[in-house]
Amino acid sequence: MAMGLNEFGGYVAVSLAALASGYLAATYALRPQPFYLGVVFAMAGLLLSVLFVRDSRGHARAEAKQLRSTGATPHPSFGHVFSLVSCKDRALFSTSQAGLVNNLNDGMAWGLFPLYFAAAGLAVEQVGLLAAIYPGVWGMAQLGTGALSDWLGRKGMIVGGMWMQASGILLILLGTSLPVWAVAMGLLGLGTALVYPTLLAAISDVAHPDWRASAVGVYRLWRDGGYAIGALIAGVVADLLGVPWAIGGIAALTFVSSFVVLTHMYETLPGRRPANVESVLVDPDQASAPAAGGAR
Repeated sequence: MAMGLNEFGGYVAVSLAALASGYLAATYALRPQPFYLGVVFAMAGLLLSVLFVRDSRGHARAEAKQLRSTGATPHPSFGHVFSLVSCKDRALFSTSQAGLVNNLNDGMAWGLFPLYFAAAGLAVEQVGLLAAIYPGVWGMAQLGTGALSDWLGRKGMIVGGMWMQASGILLILLGTSLPVWAVAMGLLGLGTALVYPTLLAAISDVAHPDWRASAVGVYRLWRDGGYAIGALIAGVVADLLGVPWAIGGIAALTFVSSFVVLTHMYETLPGRRPANVESVLVDPDQASAPAAGGAR
């Protein structure tokens, strides 16, 4: 739920910025007016962080102290954490590759969709509206999806969300009008809302507080690397085969990623984890058990 609230604030802001920059571009020019917003936002973020952000390390230390009372004192090296998150633990690997593909299709959405819609004859303000629907639905829906994953679990929501993303991307290819594309962007946003806070929660479910920040950092390396990989793949395929092929290829990759989660990830929600992976939380050396033991 806390992840959902945090991501809600971030992506509602993305939606409003897309809407505002589209309006400014249509009213004035593509540059420099829309870029003034970015300067103001960056300065406001710096000021707010200085005035209001407080260090949260004390919370992690308190949680770690509670776990140490059971006799567990994990202090893995960064290399060990990197291997856990990247490939060694089923849940952490599944979330990392899903995060990469999620941001891969997100990068494609920002890079190719405006060109695709403009080539179809939409005006700049209509392209801005479609660009705002996607993160708007994504941001607002996270108010519910984050809390929902605390109740239903992580795995099913990640799989279902990625199926919905793939469906939304395919609908963009099939559609020919603004209303259909608006529905497609809404589906893409809702699917991303199901996935985004849930992936971060899954990392936090598994990672011990002593190495949780390192685990999140490795996950974010893979997840945010998806922006760059998505831009490269979408650009190269669009140049070679055309924009529709690039969009369809990203939809296919999203579906394949969901299948990896479905077949490899075990449920991480506390109280629902398989018994043979409970030890991963307190002893990262036991992570090979779920990877080799066929956990759900």
